[in-house]
Amino acid sequence: MAKVASAAAETVPYFMVTNLARTLKELQERNIWVIGTSGDADKHLYQVDLKGPVALVLGAEGDGMRQLTRKTCDELISIPMQGAVESLNVSVASGVCLYEAVRQRQAQ
Repeated sequence: MAKVASAAAETVPYFMVTNLARTLKELQERNIWVIGTSGDADKHLYQVDLKGPVALVLGAEGDGMRQLTRKTCDELISIPMQGAVESLNVSVASGVCLYEAVRQRQAQ
């Protein structure tokens, strides 16, 4: 059972998997670009093309992504921060990334 605000679990596809690295490799084999978020990435969210088939990987709050998951990603990006804010919780980071993907796709 999932409890998500505004019934998002019924409208946004999500998958529960037992081996994330293997699943990411399977997505890559299907030509889905795997993009992970990391505070130390060289490229940021607004510099990457999100118009094609992409899988966004966001790490756990505090710990971030596991090393194998990080290495499996095709690309790592950061979310630009301003002021004293160093990071966002995973739900906010997800919303920011998904909104940018929608924005780019509507601009096509």
